[in-house]
Amino acid sequence: MNVAIVKYNAGNIESVKNALNRLDVDSVVSDDAEILKSADKVIFPGVGEASTAMEYLRERRLDEVIKSLTQPVLGICLGMQLLCNYSEENDTKCLGLLPYKVRLFEPDKLKVPHMGWNTISDLQGELFENVADNSYVYFVHSFYVEDGIETVATCDYSLKFSAAIQYKNFYAVQFHTEKSGEVGEKILANFLRI
Repeated sequence: MNVAIVKYNAGNIESVKNALNRLDVDSVVSDDAEILKSADKVIFPGVGEASTAMEYLRERRLDEVIKSLTQPVLGICLGMQLLCNYSEENDTKCLGLLPYKVRLFEPDKLKVPHMGWNTISDLQGELFENVADNSYVYFVHSFYVEDGIETVATCDYSLKFSAAIQYKNFYAVQFHTEKSGEVGEKILANFLRI
């Protein structure tokens, strides 16, 4: 299997590569359009800030490449948020594959960032095959994707938000599969089987 990880100015790429290695899956980190388009699976991870990430993607025309992909694509954390229409983080226009807004948790009401282990529920679809409802996964984020029609898992942090979404060939999780132990490994393995 040929797995490509999108290379851009966002952290956590090595952690994702290591998680794939633990599953005995080789991967290549690349910002080359042809490599991304020809991969069997593409992973779009990210830890960082929305506006600078989008600026980097647009400068290299990776925004158009990502939107054109037809194979299964997995967005992780910032990668999930960038698939949406708009982020409140520095008033950022994102890729627009999903009609959602990415909103800031209200810091006067909650501890921000939402960081650590939390449960996911309302699990749907092949990404969560053989994953128990209310499994614990690891989150680190200050912004969240609204709950909507394409939501396939939710999390509660004073309010219910999308822990995972699926739209056509695009799958995405707000939590870090690569830091979520056996549950994260199972979700990553499920994605690789899609």
